[in-house]
Amino acid sequence: KFIRIHFTASGKLAGCDIVAYLLEKSRITEQQEVERSYHIFYQLLQEYGKTICPEGLIEKCHCSTDIYDYIYVSQGKTKVDSIDDNEELEYTEDAFKVLGFEEQEKFDCYMLTAAVMTCGGIEFKTKGRDDQAECELIGPDSYPGKVAALTGVDAFAMIKAFCKPRIKVGTEWVIKGQTCEQATNAVGGIGRAIYDRVFKWLIEKCNDTLIDPTLKKANFCAVLDIAGFEIFEYNGFEQISINFVNEKLQQFFNHHMFVVEQEEYVKEGIDWVMVDFGMDLAAAIIMFEKPMGIWAILEEESLFPKATDKSFEEKLKAALGKLPVFLKPASKTDKNAHFGVSHYAGVVNYNVTSWLEKNKDPVNETVVELFKSTSKCQLLVHLWREHPGQPTTAPKDDGKKKKKGGGGKTVSSVYLVSLAELMTTLYSCEPHFVRCLVPNNHKKPGDVEPPLIMHQLTCNGVLEGIRICMRGFPNRMPYADFKMRYACLGAAEIASSSDNKVASYALMDKINFDRERYRLGHTLVFFRAGSLAGLEEARDGLVIKWVRFIQGEVFKRVRTRVYEKKRDQRELIKVAQRNFRKFLGMRDWGWFIIIQKTRGMIGLPNPEEELRLLEEKANATFGKYQEALDVTKNLEGQMGSLKDDIGAMTKQLSEEQGNVSVYTDRQAKAITIKGEAEVELVQQQKVLASEENSRTELAAEVKAHSGSINAVKKDMEDVELAIVKVEQEKGNRDHTIKTLQDEVGEQDEVINKLNKEKKHLSSTQAKSSEDLAAAEEKVAHLMSVKSQLESTLDQLEGGLDKEKKSRATLEKAKRKVEGDLKMAQDAVADLERTKKEIEAVVAAKEKNNGLLSVKLDDEQSLVGKAQKNIKELQGRVEAAEEELEAERQARAQAERQRSDLAREIDQLGGRLDEAGGATVAQVELNKKRESEIVKLRKDTEEANISSESVLSNMKRKQGDAVLEMTEQIDAVQKMKAKIDKDKTII
Repeated sequence: KFIRIHFTASGKLAGCDIVAYLLEKSRITEQQEVERSYHIFYQLLQEYGKTICPEGLIEKCHCSTDIYDYIYVSQGKTKVDSIDDNEELEYTEDAFKVLGFEEQEKFDCYMLTAAVMTCGGIEFKTKGRDDQAECELIGPDSYPGKVAALTGVDAFAMIKAFCKPRIKVGTEWVIKGQTCEQATNAVGGIGRAIYDRVFKWLIEKCNDTLIDPTLKKANFCAVLDIAGFEIFEYNGFEQISINFVNEKLQQFFNHHMFVVEQEEYVKEGIDWVMVDFGMDLAAAIIMFEKPMGIWAILEEESLFPKATDKSFEEKLKAALGKLPVFLKPASKTDKNAHFGVSHYAGVVNYNVTSWLEKNKDPVNETVVELFKSTSKCQLLVHLWREHPGQPTTAPKDDGKKKKKGGGGKTVSSVYLVSLAELMTTLYSCEPHFVRCLVPNNHKKPGDVEPPLIMHQLTCNGVLEGIRICMRGFPNRMPYADFKMRYACLGAAEIASSSDNKVASYALMDKINFDRERYRLGHTLVFFRAGSLAGLEEARDGLVIKWVRFIQGEVFKRVRTRVYEKKRDQRELIKVAQRNFRKFLGMRDWGWFIIIQKTRGMIGLPNPEEELRLLEEKANATFGKYQEALDVTKNLEGQMGSLKDDIGAMTKQLSEEQGNVSVYTDRQAKAITIKGEAEVELVQQQKVLASEENSRTELAAEVKAHSGSINAVKKDMEDVELAIVKVEQEKGNRDHTIKTLQDEVGEQDEVINKLNKEKKHLSSTQAKSSEDLAAAEEKVAHLMSVKSQLESTLDQLEGGLDKEKKSRATLEKAKRKVEGDLKMAQDAVADLERTKKEIEAVVAAKEKNNGLLSVKLDDEQSLVGKAQKNIKELQGRVEAAEEELEAERQARAQAERQRSDLAREIDQLGGRLDEAGGATVAQVELNKKRESEIVKLRKDTEEANISSESVLSNMKRKQGDAVLEMTEQIDAVQKMKAKIDKDKTII
């Protein structure tokens, strides 16, 4: 998964989203012993579920409390010591609430997950001799009943769809019976598909909650979380997919760590020789991605209806068998492995069993249509909304031209498109790498296996990174940052020159920093691993000294304040003691007592005088207030009488003359408006006159300059078009230059690789010429067989044409008889009813014959597979017998050679005994002869081994050719039998 946090151009948070690339769907229905399925299955059965809804999550999901009742999720581990499933369920429930899921959506998600887990309990039994699958227990408490209740469909209809799905033959729908194995596989496919769609729906809901669509996303910070390289006891389709992702990411890591790093040195002008660090992964990646590579062959075989795992394996070995990274299987844990691949992390042996089914991942379309049309679960209907299903009525065209339908998407095609998008995103980012290491293979805490850790460090390029770091300059710093940080070591030297290199060299030489430990580039200062620590130590020494000075000054000032406070307190204590002693001496003296008692009264005012002054002020103020009140009362009385007079006079005036005041106000307003309008009219007339004059002048100027203006406008438009065209050409050429630079780098890598392969090809050319001659003989033989088969096919086609002609004559006779029959309908009414009954019986028989023919084809295919297996086993037995005979002959020959060599050794020993008193030169000669004897033995053994390998290769090739011919003959015989059968039917 790829988790991204988006930001706007100004750095504001715009939300986040999640992109999922590869879901391991096979883990839903099967696990290895050391693995367990997805955690949610085990959380559904925990105690906390009783608090989620009134009836409890277990009851709502129709589950039991025993995990071993569900075979899909109990094949491996069911409990992990470091995980508390009850607590995890609480976190899951809280996450649903935080992310804004509705209650119905949440429970639909729980129930569909429980339905996937419960699908493993559906069992089918064979009914009759036709291997028809049937399910006996379909009650509400049975596994089928629980699955139907959780998905909101009818249990009987669901089981019927699994056992007898509908398929479209031409324009008609036909019911096809399923065997127990086919029905069981269909249930697993539906379970995996439901879980996969629920998982993707959850991601979409999370993204809708976490992203703000109103903000424009400019940048993002992301984390790519992938499964590491996997080498298991059994390695299948999932492992090769994950390992290929790791291969691509390791190539990206190498490019960034090694290629880009060294290009940076050259760009900065440092003396550096480009080093190949031996991490070329192109061979394995090309084998996967080339037109006839692993992915292309898998895609081709998945689209071929009659392809099998065996044909897929043979096509892989035929197309890729001679590549150095495509190896023969040599697994100790999986004896049935089909091929090996030399990855960067080591050799992995893969088993291709069920790869085609996993890649196609088919679902029962009858069951899907049942879900879409009858399910009461809204989420389930939503999940399958884009699947075509099996609609009962054809959709209307609405007058639009019908598009040609393409094939269904396979798992590998979707996966490769997602991987290409991911790599494009990564190459446009600034990456940082985090390597997670597995300490042991037993998942035991505290246990460390050093060989395993060293193997991982070697495989993921960490050791290579350390090596280039030790040889190169991993630490770098711009000159501005370097000067700002280390100017304290020599400010005069930094300021001595405006040239960055001269100033930096002066600073480094002052502190005796060895020039071998750093390099100066055009814009950066490069340091070897560990060298920057020396500069930091020197800087830290000065900084610590200065910090200590500052700390000493601060400490002095703080303690001085404390000292002054203590000193003042000491003086005040002396004053207090002196005053207390005087008080003790005078406390019984009479005058002192009088003074103490009268001291509080000194300076106090006379209260009687103050009271008298306040009374006088209050009387004066109240007199004025009383006078004001009297005046107010008199005025209010006068005002009332005046109001009465005014009311009477207003009434009289309105009766006699009308309301003149309104007209007076309107007249005054109109006069003012008229004056303003006249003033404005005068101003606008002046403006109009001036504008008319300017208009006439401008019209004359326009006429004078219209020609030149048009020419200038045209020139400006031409210049703008030229500028746009030049900018486009500049962008295109920049892109072309960048592309060519990338291609040059890639071509250099390809040239180095081709030089290596050229040496290998020269050594294998002689062998290839021999193989070519044998292949030419084989082709000639096959061409002769092909001509014979073509002649046979022509004869069969001629017979088919004759049969078609005879059928046409019969059709004409039939139409004539039908005309006679219509003329005699009144006379043969009873015979007509009898005929209708017979036709109904015949239709039923034809339907049964159709079903029987389908079953017959299946049986014939099974018989053909069995015969093919028998022939393969017979060929292997014969090859084994021939190899045994050759081994016996080789052993007899080796025994004869050993006896000859033993006789020679005896003769040499006798001669040695006779010449026991010979010189030292003769002793050395004897040693030389002994070494020659050892060499002869070694050469003999190597010759035997090489001859045995050549013999086995020739036998294998002969067996493959014979097997291919037998398959072609069987195919032709089947075609002939089918034509004979059609002939008899006609």
